[in-house]
Amino acid sequence: MPKNEKLKSILIIGSGPIVIGQACEFDYSGTQALRSLREDGIETILINSNPATIMTDPSMADHVYLKPLNTKSIVEILKEHPQIDAVLPTMGGQTALNLCIEANEKGIWEDFDVELIGVDIDAINITEDREQFRELMLKIGIPMAPQATANSYLKGKEIAQEFGFPLVIRASYTLGGAGASFVHKEEDFDKLLTRGLEVSPIHEVMIDKALLGWKEYELELLRDKNDNVVIICTIENMDPMGIHTGDSITVAPAMTLSDKTFQRMRDMAIHMMRSIGDFAGGCNVQFAVSPDEKEDIIAIEINPRVSRSSALASKATGYPIAKIASKLAIGYTLDEVSNQITQSTSALFEPTLDYVIVKIPRWNFDKFEGSDRTLGLQMKSVGEVMGIGRSFQEALHKATQSLEIKRNGLGADGKGYKNYDQIIEKLTYASWDRVFVIYDAIQMGIPLSRIHEITKIDMWFLKQYEELYNLEKEISTFTVQSLSKGLLLEAKQKGFADRQIAHMLNCYESEVYKKREELGVKRVYKLVDTCAAEFKAATPYYYSTFEEEIKTKEGETLISNESEVSDRKKIVVLGSGPNRIGQGIEFDYCCVHGVLAAAECGYETVMINCNPETVSTDFDTADKLYFEPVFWEHIYDIIRHEKPEGVIVQLGGQTALKLAEKLDRYGIKVLGTSFQALDLAEDRGSFSTLLKENNIPYPEFDTAETADEALAVADRLNFPILVRPSYVLGGQGMKIVINKQELEEHVVDLLRKIPNNKLLLDHYLDGAIEAEADAICDGENVYIIGIMEHIEPCGIHSGDSNATLPPFNLGEFVMQQIKDHTKKIALALNTVGLINIQFAIKDDMVYIIEANPRASRTVPFIAKAYGEPYVNYATKVMLGDKKVTDFDFKPRLEGYAIKQPVFSFNKFPNVNKKLGPEMKSTGESILFIDDLKDDEFYDLYSRRKMYLSK
Repeated sequence: MPKNEKLKSILIIGSGPIVIGQACEFDYSGTQALRSLREDGIETILINSNPATIMTDPSMADHVYLKPLNTKSIVEILKEHPQIDAVLPTMGGQTALNLCIEANEKGIWEDFDVELIGVDIDAINITEDREQFRELMLKIGIPMAPQATANSYLKGKEIAQEFGFPLVIRASYTLGGAGASFVHKEEDFDKLLTRGLEVSPIHEVMIDKALLGWKEYELELLRDKNDNVVIICTIENMDPMGIHTGDSITVAPAMTLSDKTFQRMRDMAIHMMRSIGDFAGGCNVQFAVSPDEKEDIIAIEINPRVSRSSALASKATGYPIAKIASKLAIGYTLDEVSNQITQSTSALFEPTLDYVIVKIPRWNFDKFEGSDRTLGLQMKSVGEVMGIGRSFQEALHKATQSLEIKRNGLGADGKGYKNYDQIIEKLTYASWDRVFVIYDAIQMGIPLSRIHEITKIDMWFLKQYEELYNLEKEISTFTVQSLSKGLLLEAKQKGFADRQIAHMLNCYESEVYKKREELGVKRVYKLVDTCAAEFKAATPYYYSTFEEEIKTKEGETLISNESEVSDRKKIVVLGSGPNRIGQGIEFDYCCVHGVLAAAECGYETVMINCNPETVSTDFDTADKLYFEPVFWEHIYDIIRHEKPEGVIVQLGGQTALKLAEKLDRYGIKVLGTSFQALDLAEDRGSFSTLLKENNIPYPEFDTAETADEALAVADRLNFPILVRPSYVLGGQGMKIVINKQELEEHVVDLLRKIPNNKLLLDHYLDGAIEAEADAICDGENVYIIGIMEHIEPCGIHSGDSNATLPPFNLGEFVMQQIKDHTKKIALALNTVGLINIQFAIKDDMVYIIEANPRASRTVPFIAKAYGEPYVNYATKVMLGDKKVTDFDFKPRLEGYAIKQPVFSFNKFPNVNKKLGPEMKSTGESILFIDDLKDDEFYDLYSRRKMYLSK
């Protein structure tokens, strides 16, 4: 039982829909917290409006409320559950903290006699109110940058006059650096000050003297009620001050910090945490360090909650911060909680890493046309990846290979920049691809001293890059036949992919792979064990690396591989990689459910993924976790090592689906729908032919592979025409064109970005209603799990539409056509598992827009709305364990559920906010209404055409 016996029932506040600055790391921490509290027999009540997450799964909490995150919902829940003793708001990001403060100000916690645990109100207020925080830091002797608070335009002008430029403006009570900016010149100050004051909910900004070029560090701390404090992880930002930590490339452990300065920083962090309040839980502290010999330390901020960095630190160290933080919040002390990884030591220890981790953010600027792509104080990334290696170079390469931006790593892929001015520009104004541009600059011969002068990135990191380039140069002088084992091994230890080595040697990737096999240069797997192998780890959480063989005195050659393969039947589930617009947390939800379902069928489950924010990469979700890039070479080696029965690709979004062809070519079984059927649905032309053969209506169409062909097609079809490339996700590159000039411009642009693609041109059904259906098929029977009608007209991407379940104004005749078409298509594609089909309805005729034989964005939404574990059922069908007819489907929903998209346009003030066939939303929430007279439904319906654009 918990040490605080009074706590029997706890309310947890989630973080709501995913927005830039607050993503699925809170789904991960919230899920861990719920599991942790339930282990102690505590009743858990959760409020969160996000249907796409594991956190809101009925199996996670005793009571899940998919309600809007406001005080009205909190009061409703507290009335329904008078037994709630406490609220834990530290697992839901800034949204939860802000809601907790609002409820406190309204006296709600007091009225219902609810205790606040994991943090206290004073701590939140002190850390959010920059003036209060500054005063406290100066009082306890912690240095801060010169700064002052302004709550009016006039006061802001006075401060700027006193400090001089450059300056930093930060808005109070905001998240992800919203409203923050650098001001280099006086003429920009007025506009940026006004924006900061407007963004802050209390119309207050803090103006700091800018610490340009200083190094930035983050520390993750945990404290218990006895005031024991442990520092879980020290993270160094490769990018210096001036770029939001969520947009920075970060490294753990810290690489360029002297031990003396590290000890000072530790002491300061502990002193700061103890000074902000008397609470047990987690904390994240950020510091700036001067880049000279003095290494002066200045405090930037402290967050008394789990954060984006705590998810990263948890995955980097294997220490489950959110899980332990929840134990501390209910009264345990660190020495009473066991270390989850070793299971033989306590949690009162500081992890030691015998490997390096590198996190790189993932951006989606292509979705925000006209956006400012330079990085600064306001976070702009939509996700992140993490690479684990034995050296910084190996981890950096693995992280770049995980990004899925058509790069094979640093350099050696022919895609680097060659223009001197362009390279200097991208280094000067920190660009999203600066991690690659540094390599290009070295390749061009720009001296390291010049790169350092421009970027202020520490020389140590730049020298690591230089070593990589020198190795590339050396390897390029050989052929695949003459390359020595020593050089090949060094390239692999530094993280170069076979594809990159093939580029250097001017040969095929398969030839490099064969050479590695011949020379015995093979991947080995190491455990992430939190304690540098000092104690035996009991958790199967692995990363790959390459090792030199050792000869024993008996003459045997040895290589240490810590991943032991069992003789059980195994299934590999491919994860969805980094979050991005069009492929978000809903696929992580599907992967986790797939893993759990396969385990129920008696399989050993193996998860491969590289996203540190997700539940699928939690060390106890699958039987074995490989924290590796979802990149062919890594996957193939794991499969050869584990020898599974097959691989599930239809739960990991487009990332996993794209690997189906290779798996099929290499004779690896794709479980569920075959690669041929997946490919048929992806290839727009072949799919339309299949519809024709089955007498299923579709808009008039034709395919084109050049601009000339597209113009010839336009003569046969009437404008407007919808142009769609094959094999893309989130509507990438889709556009409605209304004349030949627009058509030609768009096709030329598309084929430049996606060469050799087959484009589908179809007549756009203007004014049509859009609907979609998800179904499970076992090859013989089809069960439709849900049919949704979009409130917005056809032409707005389904991910950006308000989808209503069940449909609200489709007649019996239309509904029957949807059901018939869905069943016919699912069977014609030989679907085994999930399928999503989208329809356009005009004049009571149902036309097919597209079909995706995989998990879709809407599956978690339908599962939550109907209270049925559809992914579990579909996985059992994929594995051949069950038929559709074996399940007793009992969907329950009174009234309607609406999937509402959420956008992050406020991060890009100058961007065109119109919606069209290309998806732009970053997340979603779920809204339940009793009937169509509901005001919110009426409001959505009345605005349905407002944002439609080409």
